[in-house]
Amino acid sequence: MTTLDDILDSPRTRRPMVMGIVNLTPDSFSDGGRFASPAAAVEEARRMIDQGADVIDLGAESTRPGSLRVGADEQIARLRDVLPAVTATGAAVSVDTTLAPVAAFATEHGAALINDISAGRDDPTMLPLAASRRTGLVLMHMLGQPATMQHAPHYDDVVADVRAFLLERIAAARQAGVEAGRIILDPGIGFGKTAEHNLTLLANVAEFAKLGLPVLIGASRKRFLGEVTAATRHIHGMATPCPADRVPGTIAAHVAAYLAGATIFRVHDVPSARASLDLAAAVRRQRENAGTRRCGEGQS
Repeated sequence: MTTLDDILDSPRTRRPMVMGIVNLTPDSFSDGGRFASPAAAVEEARRMIDQGADVIDLGAESTRPGSLRVGADEQIARLRDVLPAVTATGAAVSVDTTLAPVAAFATEHGAALINDISAGRDDPTMLPLAASRRTGLVLMHMLGQPATMQHAPHYDDVVADVRAFLLERIAAARQAGVEAGRIILDPGIGFGKTAEHNLTLLANVAEFAKLGLPVLIGASRKRFLGEVTAATRHIHGMATPCPADRVPGTIAAHVAAYLAGATIFRVHDVPSARASLDLAAAVRRQRENAGTRRCGEGQS
């Protein structure tokens, strides 16, 4: 089983880490409540582990564009019967929340990672909690809140702006006592970004990798992929975007990001992610080994 140390060490090992998404919500943009029941959620998590997921990311609040926030008590109620069963498998588990009481419950029941899309801004006690529990901590960039983030997002320079934000949140986490080696960065693909912004961020993943911390990319099934690839399913004569049609675009986005330095990938479709990223890693190793052999042959 993959450990938290393996995940945090992934920039050095360059082993791609697959984070399987299990949404415990009735209103997720992709799976639409398929795993809202505890039994279905646990079954899906076990299936993802069997398919090669390194981490299971449990989310008890939808953060799709236009979604409304869910309180801590409701999130904990959704996690209560699922989290212990998933951690009992031995897999690394992440909790997707911006609220410290939810993160506290999750870490008390074995979660190794806190995935905070607000980067510690929504709840001022989140960063001290992560420090005291010595968990992994994902700091993500988001413009505004889920309910409004896609209302005409604007940046002077999206790469520079997101990078500056992440540096500021790293400093805030460090000031709260979070160890630098436990921080993971997420540029927030799809969170307050246009298709052009998302493509620009993907084209510049190396700028985030240069910060020396693991970079997480979550492009899985997101709307901009459909905009770029025109992936739609026609129902009753209408072109209706279908998240499941965006899997090929997801694979391409994540492989491109991996080759640029990202090592953690939050996905809905574990088999395709595992196979494509493992192949990309094998090609990278072959290229590096060939370069090493050529250098050795040139020595006298």
